[in-house]
Amino acid sequence: MLGAGGVVVLSGAGLSTESGIPDYRGPSGALVRHTPMTYQTFTGDASARRRYWARSHVGWRTIARAAPNAGHRAVAGLQERGLVSGIITQNVDGLHQAGGARGVVELHGSLDQVVCLGCGDLSSREELHHRLGEANPRFDAQADAVNPDGDVDLSDEEAERFLTVGCRACDGGVLKPDVVFFGETVPPDRVGACYAMVERARVLLVLGSSLTVMSGRRFVLRAAKLDIPVAIVNQGPTRGDDYATLTVDARLGEVLSDTVRLVDARAARPLLPAPARSL
Repeated sequence: MLGAGGVVVLSGAGLSTESGIPDYRGPSGALVRHTPMTYQTFTGDASARRRYWARSHVGWRTIARAAPNAGHRAVAGLQERGLVSGIITQNVDGLHQAGGARGVVELHGSLDQVVCLGCGDLSSREELHHRLGEANPRFDAQADAVNPDGDVDLSDEEAERFLTVGCRACDGGVLKPDVVFFGETVPPDRVGACYAMVERARVLLVLGSSLTVMSGRRFVLRAAKLDIPVAIVNQGPTRGDDYATLTVDARLGEVLSDTVRLVDARAARPLLPAPARSL
């Protein structure tokens, strides 16, 4: 399916689990017991924002250290070989780019940027991490594991003593990670660009997404409507399986690395001469 090129990749959190970043649903498809921050809560509750930034400040250490895995490198390898024409990711970790991929459309934004809700100024997450560290020199909370959206679980007591900072550009505006929270709308122009990419595809390859939410599933539905073949590689069932030409339930790093090797072996295979015709 992939060997003729024209492949558009749609990736989800399952592609990054081998880099140590968990997803909301495990291999069995069971929902992880973690309640993500919603846009409405973040913008409407100052104490909720403080808890979020306290938890995210600790979690950012893990996100910033995460390295691309074999699956990310394989996708970049297929792109380098001219087979992948576009990459749409629902992830916010930047690991596709770190693994060598180019022109990645980050459907839900990126954790490595921060936006001011007042003036729209964009700044780096590293800069904010440094500022939060200066504002909280005695904040030494630790956590064993990071949550799927990049924060950690902290006690109320730990979160309540955390100090937040405001926007430098407009002197105090509310800062938010430049990602699409639950309950927030993906920018329409970004969605339109993704639809256009899928409509030009020869194959849609879904990697590590349960397709539970419509944000990603809509692209599978569009491909199916246009009779574009859909291949899904994921651990566990997905809500797109009924629309797929091919489903593979396996670890993504292994499957994608094997795919690159098979593509290379096929490309290196010499063409056999046509058999001679008898007169």
